[in-house]
Formats: sequence, C-alpha cells, structure tokens
Amino acid sequence: DEEDYIAELKSRLAPEQADAIISATHRPNRALFDLSVAIEKLPMHFMRKNEINKNLSIFEDTLGGCERLLSSPVPLFYSRHTARFISVWLLFLPFALYGQFGDSWNHVTMIPATALISLFLFGIEELATQLEEPFTILPMQGFCDKIGANCNEIVTWAGQDVYKMPEELMEQLETPKLNTESNLDLVEESDNEEKSDVEDKIPEMEMESDDEAENDINVEDETSSEMTSADLEMESDLVEESNDEVEDEVEDKLPDMEMESNVEAIDEVENKLPETEMAAEVEVKDEVADKVPEMEMESGEEVKEEVVDKVPEMEMES
Repeated sequence: DEEDYIAELKSRLAPEQADAIISATHRPNRALFDLSVAIEKLPMHFMRKNEINKNLSIFEDTLGGCERLLSSPVPLFYSRHTARFISVWLLFLPFALYGQFGDSWNHVTMIPATALISLFLFGIEELATQLEEPFTILPMQGFCDKIGANCNEIVTWAGQDVYKMPEELMEQLETPKLNTESNLDLVEESDNEEKSDVEDKIPEMEMESDDEAENDINVEDETSSEMTSADLEMESDLVEESNDEVEDEVEDKLPDMEMESNVEAIDEVENKLPETEMAAEVEVKDEVADKVPEMEMESGEEVKEEVVDKVPEMEMES
C-alpha cells in the first residue's frame, strides 16, 4: 500500500511537492498547507479566497474527527474480557443441553447444535472488534480513486466557454472609446442641461410648496375647529354628569347628616343636665345663705316694733 501511495502521489504532483508530503511526519497537514498556499496564489478576489479557505477549514475539522476514530480504539481489555466470557459460557453449554438431546443416539445431535451456537456468538464478537476500527474494513482506496477521477474531470473543463453570449449583445455591451476632449464637452453639456432643467423647475416647485402649505393650514384650521367644538361638547357633558353626581350624593347623605346632628344634640343635652342641676342647687343654697341673716334681722325688728306697740296697751290694761 505504501508503494502504491508514493507512486500515485508522484504521478499527480510535482516531484518537490510530492517528496515534501512523503517526508512529512503528518502528511494530511502538509497537504492542507500546500492547498492553502495554492489558494493564496490564485488570481481572484480576496472574498472568494476567504470562502474557499472556509471550506478548507471544514475539511480539516473532518480530518480531525476521522483521526480520533482511528487513534482512539476501544480498550483491549474490553475485547479480551468479552472473548473469555463467551469461551467459558460455550464450554459449559453442552452440560445444559445434554438433557434436551436425550432422544438422539448417545446425544450426538448436541455436537452440531453447540458448534452452530459457538459460530454465531464468536462471529458477533469478531464483528464488534472490527467495528472498533472501521477504516480497516472499508474500501478507502476505492473512495479515493473515485474522488481523484472526479477531480481530474473538473480540471479538464478549464478554459472552456460553455455558455457564450450572442455577438449582438456583446456589441451593445462594448463601450466606444472617446478622446478626453470630447468627454469633457459631453460632461459640460450634460451639466448645462441639468442646470437649465433645475432652474425651470424651481418656480414650479415653489408654487407646489406654497399650495401644499396652504392646504396644510386649512386642514389644521378645520381640524382645530372640529376639535374645539367636540371638546366643548365633551366638557359640557362632563360638567352635567359631575353636577348630577354631586346632587345625588348630597341627597343621599342629608338624612344621615340630620340623624347624626340630632343624636349629637341629645347626647350633649344629656351630658349637660347633671351639671345644670348641680349649678342650680348651688345657686339656690347661696341665695338662701345670703337671705337668712336679712330675714333674721327683719324678723327681729318686727318683733321689737310689735313689743314697743304692745307695751302701752299692756300698761293700760295693768
């Protein structure tokens, strides 16, 4: 395989480039480096180069995934343990099948049955071992040969104009070559025409702008008048509604307020009755105390006068 690979590589690439890839420690990385250098040397816009480099990066990521599959096999202990377990299980299998094949002569049919079961189980174990490294069982050389043939076919298309434009269309696309003086004259004429067109259109544009301004003012006046009338109507409705609500609230609260005022007046009178009674008793006592001496003095004088008046009568009688 190595000799076939080296021969094919030298037949497709230059000798120096082929020797560089063959002598490299990691050949895929060297091949990717040569691809990136070839892309940078292509005579095309840098945006196209960037897109090609993006595809090259995707190719490199895919290469890394394949290398991880190849260089990270299942640990050897797994396969050995599986093989040992199957061997021990198949070794004791005849003892389990001995009674089942008692109808045959000397249990002879047990031998082919055990061999068939062993073949199936060991085949599954071998299949699992090979799937640990799929690149050893896949036809990788056939894949590569097919890809190489497709690339060679694409290279043969270089320089072929498959779709040609009609000659009439090509003549229309071709621009006539003019002298610099004629070009300047054409530029001046076009500038003069544009200036004259602009000067002619300025009055029309001013008239249109004035008309638009007047229309805008009229529309604003109409809208403002409509809005004012509508606002007045809305305000009047709101005032009426608020007045009705206030009247209803006042009517609803009048009985409650009257009851509350009556209750408060009664409470105040009840609270003040004892005080007024006490004050009246105190005043009566004070008046009585003040009038007792006067009454005593008056009664004493009246007694004296009566005695004085009665003394002559008593003397006369005696």
